[in-house]
Amino acid sequence: MKRPLQVTLLVLSGLGLLHASLFTDLSLRFVKEGMRPMLVASGVLLLVLGVAEAWSSQKPGSGDDASDSHSHDHGQDDGHGHDHSTVPRIAWLLFLPALSLLFYAPPALGAYTAAREAPKAVTEQRYFDPLPATSPIPLTLTQFTSRVQQDHKRDIGGRSVRMTGFVTPDKGADGWYLTRIIFTCCAADAQSVKVRIHGAAALPANTWVTVTGTWHPGGTLGTSSAPAALDARTVKKVAKPVNAYTDALPLF
Repeated sequence: MKRPLQVTLLVLSGLGLLHASLFTDLSLRFVKEGMRPMLVASGVLLLVLGVAEAWSSQKPGSGDDASDSHSHDHGQDDGHGHDHSTVPRIAWLLFLPALSLLFYAPPALGAYTAAREAPKAVTEQRYFDPLPATSPIPLTLTQFTSRVQQDHKRDIGGRSVRMTGFVTPDKGADGWYLTRIIFTCCAADAQSVKVRIHGAAALPANTWVTVTGTWHPGGTLGTSSAPAALDARTVKKVAKPVNAYTDALPLF
């Protein structure tokens, strides 16, 4: 690949990373918040390399002129009919990810992904702190699921709770899912946690809502037979949080 194209690719890649991680929140669609500093550093490094490459090409005796002279002296054909000066066509595909970071960001993970994977397994928990006296109780979806299926004291029974997530429709079945997608590291290891909602009409897929209600009876509360489900009393649309890929407490 010719040096001007190498410089352009380095600069575009650096600008794309900085655009996604420093000047916007697009990087949070792909990686956890804690990885933003590394993306910013990578973007700065690519820009520095691009500038250094461009500066070095301005030195006398460097750049494409020197390489072209070398090619004329020694020939461009290796004797087997292979022209090594030709840029492989596939190399041009390197520009696509660089340009996409600047001009087109892939859509965020949402209901389509969550509907096609099994819910995240809840970590085993033996001890639970007493629930606060406040009502409704703000909980994450993971906390609610753990309480329903593992708290042998069954403190969650009959208590009003409030949770926030996005809508995942369940066609052909009663109810819909309140959902969160959680990144352990990045989008490649994303897992979903879902609570089935009963008694309220489903809003369009990926709509962010805060739901208030009580546990929907089924199985034995405090055991794995109890469903992570809620009888909704209120469903309120809310704005999508900036860092959407965590199982955070409800938005007010």
